[in-house]
Amino acid sequence: MSVTAAKGFKAAGITAGIKESGAPDLALVVNTGPRHAAAGVFTSNRVKAAPVLWSEQVIKGGTVSAVVLNSGGANACTGSKGFQDTHATAERVAEALEGHSAGEVAVASTGLIGTLLPMDKLLPGVDQAAAALSEDGGEKAAIAIKTTDTVHKTAVVRGGNTSGGAAGDGGAASGAGWAVGGMAKGAGMLAPGLATMLVVLTTDADLDPATLDKALRDATRTTFDRIDSDGCMSTNDTVLLLASGASGVTPDYAEFAEAVRAVCDDLGRQMVADAEGASKDIRIDVIGAATEDEAVQVGRTIARNNLLKCAIHGEDPNWGRVLSAIGTTSATFEPDRLNVAINGVWVCKNGSVGEDRELVDMRYREVTVTADLAAGSAGATIWTNDLTADYVHENSAYSS
Repeated sequence: MSVTAAKGFKAAGITAGIKESGAPDLALVVNTGPRHAAAGVFTSNRVKAAPVLWSEQVIKGGTVSAVVLNSGGANACTGSKGFQDTHATAERVAEALEGHSAGEVAVASTGLIGTLLPMDKLLPGVDQAAAALSEDGGEKAAIAIKTTDTVHKTAVVRGGNTSGGAAGDGGAASGAGWAVGGMAKGAGMLAPGLATMLVVLTTDADLDPATLDKALRDATRTTFDRIDSDGCMSTNDTVLLLASGASGVTPDYAEFAEAVRAVCDDLGRQMVADAEGASKDIRIDVIGAATEDEAVQVGRTIARNNLLKCAIHGEDPNWGRVLSAIGTTSATFEPDRLNVAINGVWVCKNGSVGEDRELVDMRYREVTVTADLAAGSAGATIWTNDLTADYVHENSAYSS
């Protein structure tokens, strides 16, 4: 049930007519309380869409009662009119729900940059979504935020003493249980700084905004911030975490933080698997680094090496492209101590030829590249995907 797996939430996904295709394009998620605590992280791109600028201000108050999301238009680089349209959208949500304030409504958009939204369709769509709200509406909401995604993306983790609902399903929890649910949109422009595309997470745990903020930032740092599909950072990246307190349970922080991380990790992996045109999911493990930050830097640089991504698409274990990528970083290492393994075969040892590259089996969807810097004990994992002709076709044809 995605964002409605946690108690205290309703959602809807409808067709407002924003997309010419006639596909669903507007989602609404409402926190019915009793608590309305929230936290959020956003793109670090200096060019920010109007909904990001609006929602950043909303999150500062620590209270969010609803989130409205549209696909079919990013409302980015649209000037003052774009911001006015975002404000009008939040106002319409507040009116449609009654008793809500526009200042507690977050807004998120995804789609083509540089075009104004058709407000004559979006605003009536808000009314339609409000009328369709349901405790079973999470899946429809997830479908409505897709753009180039081929599948909708949801995840659920349950915590505490639960029965009748296992992690990842939509069963009801009982006892002192609580849940974290989420939905995500993302298949391209996945190169985040704090967040990835559009993500809404919900929990019925009883927690304050400061606790939510810490858990969310800790989670995104090691999940969404470590997937790098194509090196392109969006103007619209938004990740929100809402807490209803409807379970009446205040969980142990460590257990809650791990649940948030697990949901984020699951959604992030789904994004990589659905990356535009991809045929391989590539896990880059950097080990032996002097610091975690240097491990992340090296991993991200390898992930953005288009020559390597093309080689992996062709199932060629071309480890030289890994070394050349490492060499462009400022990380601590000695070139003649570098080691590289591809799917467990150490094809490069001490900066030179290692095991026979013919031993590397790359027939399967997942490929693991391990880069050992031999400079310390820190490490990090970055996820990316291969570069294919389908990716070029998708992005040369994309205009909606």
